[in-house]
Amino acid sequence: MGHVAKICDTGIPTTCKQGFTVNWLTLPPIAALRAFAAYAETGSVAAAGAALNVSHAAISQQLRALESHMGVALLDRSARQMALTPEGAALARTLGEAFGRISETVEALTGAEEARPLHIACTPSFAASWLMPRLSGFRADVPGLELVIQPSPALTDPAPGGIDVALRYGCGHWPGLESEPLLPASLVVVGAPALFPDGPPETPEALARVPWLQELGTTEATRWLERHGVIRDRRGTVVHVPGNLMLDGVRQGQGVAVMTRLSVAAELAAGQVLAMFEDTGDAGYHIVTRPGVQRPPLRAFLRWLRREAAKT
Repeated sequence: MGHVAKICDTGIPTTCKQGFTVNWLTLPPIAALRAFAAYAETGSVAAAGAALNVSHAAISQQLRALESHMGVALLDRSARQMALTPEGAALARTLGEAFGRISETVEALTGAEEARPLHIACTPSFAASWLMPRLSGFRADVPGLELVIQPSPALTDPAPGGIDVALRYGCGHWPGLESEPLLPASLVVVGAPALFPDGPPETPEALARVPWLQELGTTEATRWLERHGVIRDRRGTVVHVPGNLMLDGVRQGQGVAVMTRLSVAAELAAGQVLAMFEDTGDAGYHIVTRPGVQRPPLRAFLRWLRREAAKT
């Protein structure tokens, strides 16, 4: 929840539970802030007026009133085309974030975005090995909700009108986002038994000469080799493949790969692949969302995710 200051009968703002005070008496008029934010977004007085359904003269008046109230030059008028001063750019960034959060919260509270598909970002391997096999259960629980799964190794941040939730591997604590542990998952080096007829290697150095498979857009294999001080032989190659094909390549004996134990649990249990070296730690899969009010479809999906994770 946002932090709201309470104003007493005396007009003196008081601090709320959340820990800081908003002095409403010193804030510029909201109309002036909206006019400035619209100008900063559109880049012209006329376009800002059209966006707010007022005249360009009204926008100009609000901009000057804002500068007068703050006692700071927000616009550089020395050239033919006005431009934001550094102070104006700083205020524009803050207002853009603030009005964006307000809009997002209003939409979530009023259900204005309820019909928008739920966008979920995750890695291809997590989608294939864990999410997709269970997704029919969610569709049965919440029928009629349209889902968009965006599998990518890239870190895609949740954003208003875009990704609702990212299911991300790591240790959590991504700046500006909220993260919640979902599933623990250690990293393990896996390969087909056919690659090692004499049994799994006893040292990481023994893997220097074998081919490696690495998911496009990631560096797990390279980082693992460097972290364990392995100098790769020229006969060892790294083949970059889409995440959904990497496990197929490992099963077929085309190379070894660094994967989460979670994503190869079934293959390990069936003896299709061998686990050779494992890095345990605090890393795992996390639910990553933006701070603020969550729209109903997202809340329903997160409740289902937690239930499924508890069964794993």
